[in-house]
Amino acid sequence: MCPHCRAFITTSDRVCPYCQTQVGPRAIDVRHPSDILGGFIPHARFTTSIILLINCGLFAVSLALSMGAASSNALLGIDGPTLYRLGAKFQVFQRGEWWRLVTAGFLHGGILHILMNSWVLFDVGAQVEEIFGAARMIVIYLVASVAGFFLSSMWSDNLSVGASAGIMGLIGAMIALGVRNRSNPAAAAMRGMYIRWVVYMLVLGFLIPFIDQAAHIGGLAGGFCVAYVAGTPKLAGGFAERFWRAAAFVAVALTVLSFAMMLASATRT
Repeated sequence: MCPHCRAFITTSDRVCPYCQTQVGPRAIDVRHPSDILGGFIPHARFTTSIILLINCGLFAVSLALSMGAASSNALLGIDGPTLYRLGAKFQVFQRGEWWRLVTAGFLHGGILHILMNSWVLFDVGAQVEEIFGAARMIVIYLVASVAGFFLSSMWSDNLSVGASAGIMGLIGAMIALGVRNRSNPAAAAMRGMYIRWVVYMLVLGFLIPFIDQAAHIGGLAGGFCVAYVAGTPKLAGGFAERFWRAAAFVAVALTVLSFAMMLASATRT
């Protein structure tokens, strides 16, 4: 996007064709030649890959613990006590365990659950990271996940896990990008596409039992709000970029603290 008029331009443009402002490529705009299957599977950026690795690692841990607890179908469904020990959302307000709002977003209830979420995260995460940059994406993802499980906790005390709250936040970020650039036809098409994604996911949630719709809605709202305020990266040395890098550092520190509190809680039980 042009840093001056916010129009969509190509990575090869050196002068914006709309406002004639001289522009240059940003690091997140550099085209990666390693896209898989001609772009059918997008290149996963570094932050997206790290989130996927954390999710898969925690699923492997939960699977091993569930199998150790003599769960016969752990691969298809991790038992509730294991998910609770690892930080699932459950009675957050009653127990005062706020850190579950963070850790629940990195856990999954079964192999189909994590495979579906990983595929969507691999796709949408790469796009959000390319457009918004790593720092903004980290903040968007964490705020969306926390907002999703916060609303879920307000709605019910049932046990809930999954990356879908954060993923809905990433979808909300792409919608926010389209809303901020209403006059651009490409932005309008992108906004319409992701709104359809939201409709599909909400309808799917009503058709499939045990899907946490409150987490989806909360994550969508959280991601949209952060992305709408954040906008896309501008000059590398500007105040806004320093602010979002600091915000991303706080988000990572909060995530680490939440998992440390989960481990402390697990050792007591």
